[in-house]
Amino acid sequence: MEDTNFGSISSIRIGDKLVDFSVPLVMGILNVTPDSFYEGSREISISGSIEKAKKMISEGAAILDIGGYSTRPGADDISIEEEINRVVPVITALRSSFPDILISIDTFRGEVAEKAILAGAQIINDVSGFEIDPSIVSVAARYQVPYILMHMRGTPATMQSLTEYDHLFKDISLYFSKKIDHLKRAGVKDIILDPGFGFAKTIEQNHELLRKMEGFHLFDLPILAGLSRKSMIYKKLGIKPEEALNGTIALNAIALSKGASILRVHDVKEAVELVNLLK
Repeated sequence: MEDTNFGSISSIRIGDKLVDFSVPLVMGILNVTPDSFYEGSREISISGSIEKAKKMISEGAAILDIGGYSTRPGADDISIEEEINRVVPVITALRSSFPDILISIDTFRGEVAEKAILAGAQIINDVSGFEIDPSIVSVAARYQVPYILMHMRGTPATMQSLTEYDHLFKDISLYFSKKIDHLKRAGVKDIILDPGFGFAKTIEQNHELLRKMEGFHLFDLPILAGLSRKSMIYKKLGIKPEEALNGTIALNAIALSKGASILRVHDVKEAVELVNLLK
């Protein structure tokens, strides 16, 4: 891994901070849900969320990604009100307890994103690429927060039936090109790309995308890699998500070699050690 090529984007503004990507950042996953695919990421109480956040911050997380709606296939649909009731009290408590930590809201709903930002979130992480709720774009523009643009087709319930591509990398690049243009025209200034590993892609397609990930640097934007304990690891190896830490580290190392600026992970300590070894 001596030729590790960290991303070309050096920094973006998040809130009142200029966030440096010269060394990749680690985003810790905190799901305020009872049904996310990896049990270790679930936490439904505020006190438990605070303790989990404290641990991730102590291990080196630069960003906490808070989600209240599970996007795993077959997960329960919940109302906007329920999602807000899950995430806003946790974000409020995190902002009070850890005033300097960067907080991302993992949602595809504009109303949830706005309530989360008002509670203290500074980044929108939208798995749907504003396909499910286009109003989320105006929220990102109004509050001038970075928007994480992920590639997905359909919805979390239908995405795994939508895996036919003419040319995987070219099709996703065209998707990004159109979406970036729309975001910029709407006034969103800071955009982070997420290839969407595990979303509307087969296991083989996920691995092909990882091998070609450096190609997305043509957009000159930071790239987030969300590979942690996903089915492209545990199904390929014939194991459970709980056993997929070694595979996660291996694929995160590849992602870093391809220029990832952010690693989104369940296991912060191991990811931070990996970044430190390769920087």
